[in-house]
Amino acid sequence: NASIPARCCPAVGTLYNTNTFETFKSCDKKSLLDKEANEIWESVQSGAALENPMLLNRFLLLTFADLKKYHFYYWFCYPALCFPDGIHVTQKPVCLGDRFSQNQIQALQKAYDDLCQEEGVTALPYFLIKYHDNSVVISLLKEWESFFQDRGGKVTVGVYDPCNLSQYPGWPLRNFLILAARKWGSVLERLEVLCFRDRTMQGVRDITHSIIFEIKLPETPLGPDCPKAVGWEKNQKGGMGPRMVNLSECMDPKRLAESSVDLNLKLMCWRLVPTLDLEKIVAAKCLLLGAGTLGCSGWGVRKITFVDNAKISYSNPVRQPLYEFEDCLSGGKPKALAAADRLQKIFPGVISEGYNMSIPMPGHPVNFSEVTMAQAQKDVAKLEELIDAHDVVFLLMDTRESRWLPAVIAASKRKLVINAALGFDTFVVMRHGLKKPKQQECGDSRFSNAAASSDLLGSSLFSNIPGYKLGCYFCNDVVAPGDSTRDRTLDQQCTVSRPGLAMVAGALAVELMVSVLQHPEGGYAVASSSDDRMNEPPTSLGLVPHQIRGFLSRFDNVLPVSLAFDKCTACSAKVLDQYEREGFNFLAKVFNSSHSFLEDLTGLTLLHQETQAAEV
Repeated sequence: NASIPARCCPAVGTLYNTNTFETFKSCDKKSLLDKEANEIWESVQSGAALENPMLLNRFLLLTFADLKKYHFYYWFCYPALCFPDGIHVTQKPVCLGDRFSQNQIQALQKAYDDLCQEEGVTALPYFLIKYHDNSVVISLLKEWESFFQDRGGKVTVGVYDPCNLSQYPGWPLRNFLILAARKWGSVLERLEVLCFRDRTMQGVRDITHSIIFEIKLPETPLGPDCPKAVGWEKNQKGGMGPRMVNLSECMDPKRLAESSVDLNLKLMCWRLVPTLDLEKIVAAKCLLLGAGTLGCSGWGVRKITFVDNAKISYSNPVRQPLYEFEDCLSGGKPKALAAADRLQKIFPGVISEGYNMSIPMPGHPVNFSEVTMAQAQKDVAKLEELIDAHDVVFLLMDTRESRWLPAVIAASKRKLVINAALGFDTFVVMRHGLKKPKQQECGDSRFSNAAASSDLLGSSLFSNIPGYKLGCYFCNDVVAPGDSTRDRTLDQQCTVSRPGLAMVAGALAVELMVSVLQHPEGGYAVASSSDDRMNEPPTSLGLVPHQIRGFLSRFDNVLPVSLAFDKCTACSAKVLDQYEREGFNFLAKVFNSSHSFLEDLTGLTLLHQETQAAEV
């Protein structure tokens, strides 16, 4: 449906694209040529070529694209039917300017333009001509009988010619001569051919370099079978073979990187998971809170933001692949900024930003001075802004209490949270339950259907739990988060884990996000458990678990599911209501108080007292 450029004729062709270079080399070129030639011959015999002369200019293109090296192999074929005895030229080609007067040339150009306008085309591939001293008349091929009824012996035809050689006509003439011989060979003695060459140079249109000559058609009539055909184009060396163009050197390196990053994902979609929605993954904006080992995996995501307050130490590069030794010198570069910069060097198409900032934490007072209080308020506001601007939040920090504030903010803003935490040889990767929208309509099918499925519980209490009923990282705790680094030795402050564990957990965190995004209900998807491993998976990528708990000592993973805790110190209704009503004033109380503040608010203190009373 694309518009045809001015003074151009469309051509009908067939593209044969091969999947391997071996197929490209070994495919039967003669068979392909014969097939296209038969199409042309059929249009000649049936008369379809008279109604639509474009059918005479069929072509085929054989291709192979090496998408890794950006080497593109191609071989054009322009099938031309051949006369058994060849063509005899009775008058050699001469320039139109030497044969026609200026008046005749102007009349020819005007008649051609008028017919093109009348037919609503930009150019005519073939046309009939009658000319006299000062007049020229042209018509369509299908008007042959009426146009030449008063002519005997010799007629003149025009061919829109792409060739610029002064003594040779262009390739499109060959199949037209087959048509002329087949249809009118018995009554034609001579055929005068005008190769119409329409050129514009320096703003001036000129057709005087067109050529005109006379031929005699073969006396041997064409049979019913398709004549022999030629047409495979020669390569740059003049031999019969394909051409190759290397686009890697002239393409934008950034676009090359972007294409290469996407190639593996597209191959996965084409070959293995046809229903995979890559656009949803690419469009996801991810906020990584923590720029260490767990923050180094990607799935084609274009928008990635890092937040961290640490500097790169000498122990980081061997465990965290976004950093290298030079980043540790002179006290170390800020982790978040270095990670964002390195990510753009790895893949320039990514939009990566880094923020060197601290996340206020429960049990870590910020009320030492007005300056520290103002800085904490500024950090909270920036974190709220970042979480609001992203679709997925990854919690990848070292301590339990540092995850509390982003967990609360993300729960309030209904953002998908992926949490990853490490032990020595164990890890947990989980998605936080996604709360119902604040302005939820009662008839929302996502929640009514999920609630109905959760009411029909199976043999296990923790089956068919919808996403909005799932717990968060803090739901299994009966104590509020506090300062976990105070009075700790170095080995107790650092996360000491087996070297390969972080890579496993980081990869699973990314894969969990992708599986959630591929589910029609997103973060509200019903959680898969270990019992579902033999059942039909809910997405094209498989299960959508709530948690993945790994045990490297026995190389085993389990998929537990846990309900949201109504006394959770992070996602319970009481905490979210207080945060949404009081904002930073509430958060400041949490930061500056001991863990008893959150425990009193959520009812954990009362739970402890009741438990002690029951034990007594």
